[in-house]
Amino acid sequence: MCGLAGSWVWGGGHEHELRADVARMAATVTHRGPDDNGAWVDAAAGIALGFTRLAIIDVSPTGHQPMHSADGRFVIIFNGEIYNFRELRAELVARGHQFRGSSDTEVILAGCSEWGAQATVPRLWGMFAVVIWDRRERTLTLARDRLGKKPLYYARIGNRFLFGSELKALRVHPAFVPELDRDALALYVRFGYVPTPWSIYRGVRKLRQGCLAVVREDGTFEERPYWDALQVVQAGLGNRARLCDEEAVEELDALLRDAVARRMIADVPLGAFLSGGIDSSTVVALMQAQSARPARTFSIGFHEDAYNEAESAKQVARHLGTDHTELYVTPAEARAVIPKLPELYDEPFADPSQIPTFLVSELARRHVTVALSGDGGDELFGGYNRYIWARSIWKRLRYLRPIRGVVAGAIKAVSPPAWDTIYGRLEGLIPRKLRVRNAGDKAHKLAEILRAGSADGLYLDLVSQWRGPGQLVIGGAEPATVLSDPAIRRDVHDFSERMMFLDLVTYLPDDILVKVDRASMGVSLEARCPLLDHRVVEWVWRLPLALRLRGARSKWLLRKVLDRYVPAHLVERPKMGFGVPIDDWMRGPLREWAEALLGEHRLRQEGLLDPAPIRAAWTAHLNGARNEQYRLWPVLMLQAWRERWLA
Repeated sequence: MCGLAGSWVWGGGHEHELRADVARMAATVTHRGPDDNGAWVDAAAGIALGFTRLAIIDVSPTGHQPMHSADGRFVIIFNGEIYNFRELRAELVARGHQFRGSSDTEVILAGCSEWGAQATVPRLWGMFAVVIWDRRERTLTLARDRLGKKPLYYARIGNRFLFGSELKALRVHPAFVPELDRDALALYVRFGYVPTPWSIYRGVRKLRQGCLAVVREDGTFEERPYWDALQVVQAGLGNRARLCDEEAVEELDALLRDAVARRMIADVPLGAFLSGGIDSSTVVALMQAQSARPARTFSIGFHEDAYNEAESAKQVARHLGTDHTELYVTPAEARAVIPKLPELYDEPFADPSQIPTFLVSELARRHVTVALSGDGGDELFGGYNRYIWARSIWKRLRYLRPIRGVVAGAIKAVSPPAWDTIYGRLEGLIPRKLRVRNAGDKAHKLAEILRAGSADGLYLDLVSQWRGPGQLVIGGAEPATVLSDPAIRRDVHDFSERMMFLDLVTYLPDDILVKVDRASMGVSLEARCPLLDHRVVEWVWRLPLALRLRGARSKWLLRKVLDRYVPAHLVERPKMGFGVPIDDWMRGPLREWAEALLGEHRLRQEGLLDPAPIRAAWTAHLNGARNEQYRLWPVLMLQAWRERWLA
């Protein structure tokens, strides 16, 4: 895995200036690639490409970037891994191409020489952000993988086009003037992340997942999809697979085995994250089944039982026979990550599981350079609780229409801690598979559901941290997103499947994959996600919904695959988010820090956010009336980010 950066000055530039600027840009992402670095400049064309390398495949000098094609026409900087590069290489050899080394980067370049840059990108299987300069046509091609695992930012500033793996690479260019985008901020306040294609800076965009863009000498910029998730979903829904249960299990097992095997190709030590849940356990089981020696697995443990997955992970590791490493961290060690977050994430990002994700990445990097991850299983196989209970509750709400407000008010009148106490007394009467964690928070979410006006409004409420963020952000207007597109309801009729699709194109690439990319690359670790092989995505969306959700049971099919390798009792437990007790910390050891960032005078002076609702939420949180962690953490992460980047 690597970091890339560069610029194009239309009309040409000065060699020394271009080289100095791109070296400065690339230096900001050295953590993504500490093993090697390089720069290439064509002053007459105005092109400068910079690179920092984390050597994974072909660690020799023949993998050095920027890399030139054998015919000299193309120059590439490439961040990622191509999992079908061996098949592509064999095809290209058959067509007469010769190779100096064994890297997948060289295969991409040969493909460009054979088919052209824009025709090569759709042939690539993997995770990637790639920039290709065509010296003959004088065009720049940018591309990003289908699911959005690897980041790529770009901006046009005057007669310059800047691009990089992270925002910090663009920030250090002398032409860049950081200006906060209040409309993007409104989106951030709602979701806890800045969704693609926006960034927190005005004029800076993220290349959309599954897209390539062509930039030309006249400054024109053309972006288009080469893989469209909605088209994939439409095709799947229109051509459902007719499989019996056992056939579906067999096909998925084979498909995931191949996806895992391809992600085990590396010339450096390799391991996997293991939480003991369905997704990571499946990945590790398939990894171990195809390994000649015990797979390396890694888990983080917490002493707070409600947040500790280490014991479950240990049991799965013991059963599979992996070489398992676990580390129990203290609350103080976990909190010590918080000051690093603005630097790691580059723009405001408010998923608290960013903390344990960084810790497990840091642990794994002490032993390996590549780690497989179970990310994507929830969105693909129906793992989030809302896919079942939100659908079920919405069906029943029509009977409560006249009294929804009254019921919601009654629920809200009881604080989450009080609901937790009530639930604790009744838990023994509830079947194990129906039990939940954080019952009080979920009760208050139910109250919000009761006030929703439509199924899609319900979903938007469930994924929102602040509702009506345009009223919170001063001078900000929330732009329309895919979540507000009425065509989605027409194309994806079933409510549960619609939620899965929307998560696939929003929450997954802009929260989950950002979290994993920045946390892992922050310690120079490459994270690979076998469940997000695009062939798996396409296959899963042809399945009848009953193979993913069966009754009150989520991930039915994925569980059946895992049953072949791990006894069900080792992984059957209430779903646990990979989190930390931010809510308690804000009332305790983080209180002084939070109070300083949320001070009313400070908020008014900054003029970005309306202090009144923030102070009301802070007061309610401190006195225990409500758990306002999910609204306050985005504000705290914004304030911490501003201190680092806009002070």
